[in-house]
Amino acid sequence: MIPEPALRPAASRGPGLERCHASRLFAQDGGLVLRTRGRTRRFPVGGTAGIARAVIVDAAAGGRTRGGPDLPGSWGEVQLQDGNGALIGRFGIQDWLPEAPALPGRSVQGEQLLARSGVAGLLRAAGVPLHVVRDRNDPLVASKGAGASLGPGGSFPLWYWGVRTVAGSVWFAVFTWVVFSDTTVPWVVLLLAATAFSAPVARLALRAWTRLRAGRHDPVVRERVRPSPARGTGETVRFCRDTEIRIQDRDLVLRDLGGQEYWFALSGPHAVTSLVRVEDRAGRPVGVELRGPGEQVRAVFPWDLWFGGEEGADGWSRLRRAAGPAVSERRLGGKGPGAWPKGPVLGTGLLPGSGGEARRMARFPGTVAGVSSTAVMAFGSLFSLIQGLRIEETAPGPAVAAALMGVLGLVLQAVPYAVHQLRSRLLLDRPTPERTTSREATR
Repeated sequence: MIPEPALRPAASRGPGLERCHASRLFAQDGGLVLRTRGRTRRFPVGGTAGIARAVIVDAAAGGRTRGGPDLPGSWGEVQLQDGNGALIGRFGIQDWLPEAPALPGRSVQGEQLLARSGVAGLLRAAGVPLHVVRDRNDPLVASKGAGASLGPGGSFPLWYWGVRTVAGSVWFAVFTWVVFSDTTVPWVVLLLAATAFSAPVARLALRAWTRLRAGRHDPVVRERVRPSPARGTGETVRFCRDTEIRIQDRDLVLRDLGGQEYWFALSGPHAVTSLVRVEDRAGRPVGVELRGPGEQVRAVFPWDLWFGGEEGADGWSRLRRAAGPAVSERRLGGKGPGAWPKGPVLGTGLLPGSGGEARRMARFPGTVAGVSSTAVMAFGSLFSLIQGLRIEETAPGPAVAAALMGVLGLVLQAVPYAVHQLRSRLLLDRPTPERTTSREATR
């Protein structure tokens, strides 16, 4: 059992979802322990070589400073140093803030960010003194040594990066040789086709790997609340099917229709503390706020989307019983309808404005290369087919193999995309059956 406070990773989906289940940073037995996918590392606190202090660099990114490593990202960075100020480890705060992907950079700063992420509570539990600096050139900022990364790990497994890197490097080298030498040597064409074919195969294997690994983690779910939208909110089959709030044994989890999950602790100094039902000036409910340390709003649930339908009252009742935090009400003040919520917060964009946006959110995640990676993969498969046809007369066997790998590579890329588009357009991104029936009855 991992003791609280334990930092939880930024929200993720697809192959990165395992980080939400497995990755934690916590204090135990006189040290800080980092547990990631398949690995656990321990960093002692105190002593001659242990962590003596933590320096929070609360400043925006600005490149390299004083010849040292890259200093903080947009949310700031934590440096763990020994007694001489040498860097032992480091991590970006945004990597351990569950709602960071849904918020603009640095929309939360200073003490609020440290409390919300759990960093302040974790350092207190570990007995590590905390220093906050606002300037990257501050003398407390370590300027030598890279230090160990205490992040939650990458979204994609190492084997996938290894296959793509090796195959991509070999393919580019062989492709350059073929183009500039205009060679038609059969074994060269086969090598070109095989390396190009490995990319779509690796992506398909990643899909299967993600499904298999998801079955390894089975947390206890005490309650599951799905949205019950009021009519006319633009709700779709996908939204009602995939969006949910889960109350687990140690976490409250918000899942959006793209499969991205935001995990919030239910215990410890950075746990969610209350559910607040917000009403307008006329007494009509407009939404629910999920609050954490210092009454900070961690997420909101618009009432019409979550509890405005026929089963909304039951969902609200089950959420109140299972969540554990205190429940209260507040009414918006001032003149006019009142703006709610104020400022950027997780939960306001869960229902996409169009089917195209929903399909982009729900498709299997890609690497940072995005569309460029897919375009290169498609080009590689097409080039393999062309090269196979070029050597058809001189080497029919290798020609057939190269052409077949080219065609299969294109198929392996086109079929998942086509299935996703057709299923989304014909079923998932359409209005819910209740809404369709209502319209037909009106006619």
